[in-house]
Amino acid sequence: MADAAQEVPQEFWQPPVLAAVEPVMPEAVPMAEACPHCGTEFLMGARFCHTCGGRRPELLSPTAKADVEAMAGYWRQAVAGVQSRAASLKGTLSRIEFPAWLSYLHFHEIQRRVGLCTASLIAFIIGLACIGGALLVGLLTAKTLVDWQAIQYYRAEWLLGATACFVAGILLKKPSRPDSE
Repeated sequence: MADAAQEVPQEFWQPPVLAAVEPVMPEAVPMAEACPHCGTEFLMGARFCHTCGGRRPELLSPTAKADVEAMAGYWRQAVAGVQSRAASLKGTLSRIEFPAWLSYLHFHEIQRRVGLCTASLIAFIIGLACIGGALLVGLLTAKTLVDWQAIQYYRAEWLLGATACFVAGILLKKPSRPDSE
């Protein structure tokens, strides 16, 4: 507004008068694509004109279509390569012998031994992770009283998260059925 004319009366709804400046024409904004048959603008994402039913023309030139097809071919080759590598890795992993005690770490084995449903066991594991976080926060060293208070605050947050997870596990546990005699 530095080039606005000085001391020119102005109403609040009129723009300021510019002194000796040619009017600036706004740049042409590309309009939305219109139907070649009736001139109506296509709705967003429409493949047909909502007025005359005409098909929306292709936006890609033949060279652009060829480039898209070439990229799609490269993508298919890359996906096929990844799939073949995954299949060979699966074959390699099937030949590896794992120790027998590793079977005790399977999720369903733990679930069977503990006697919890899936949701309760997941909440229990997250609660244990929160307790681990509270213990690890305790390893931080504090040099000032404010640092020590912040560490205690973090520890309290971790323990609050663990409590919430354990309560959720209790609430999600399915009630046990009394054995029929």
